[in-house]
Amino acid sequence: MMLMRTDPFRDIDRLTQRILGEATRPATMPIDAYREGDDFVVCFDLPGVRADSIDLEVERNVLTVTAERPDAVRDREAVVVAERPSGTFSRQLFLGETLQTDAIRADYADGVLTLRIPVAEQAKPRKISVSQGDGRPRSIDA
Repeated sequence: MMLMRTDPFRDIDRLTQRILGEATRPATMPIDAYREGDDFVVCFDLPGVRADSIDLEVERNVLTVTAERPDAVRDREAVVVAERPSGTFSRQLFLGETLQTDAIRADYADGVLTLRIPVAEQAKPRKISVSQGDGRPRSIDA
C-alpha cells in the first residue's frame, strides 16, 4: 500500500467548522492520490495560495504539507458573504515503506500542488520466468 492513512479527524473538523462557523484546527486540503507508472502521485487543491507559502517536510515516512492563504475580506467594510477558507492549511500523509521519500518532486500550477514520489525498486512489479519441466522431480543443491 502506497498511502497508509490520512487525518481521521478531517470530516469531524469540517462538520464542526460548518456548525460553529470557525476553524477549530488548521484547515485541510483535498487530495487525489494514485499510481502512475513508476511514481506515486499526490495532488493537493490549494486555490489562491502563493507558491512561496507552501512548506513540504518529510520525516521518516510522514509527509507534512502546510500552506497559507490570506484572508481577502477581513478588513472590508461590508462583507456580504465570506465562505472561502483562509489561514493555515495543513495535511499529513503517512507514506508506505515502498516509496522513495528522499526523491520527491513537487510542482505547483493552477492552484494544484502535485507531488511525484518514486516507487522503490523492490516494490515494482516484476516478471518471474517459468521453466518448462519434463515431469521429473528435481533436486535442489544448497
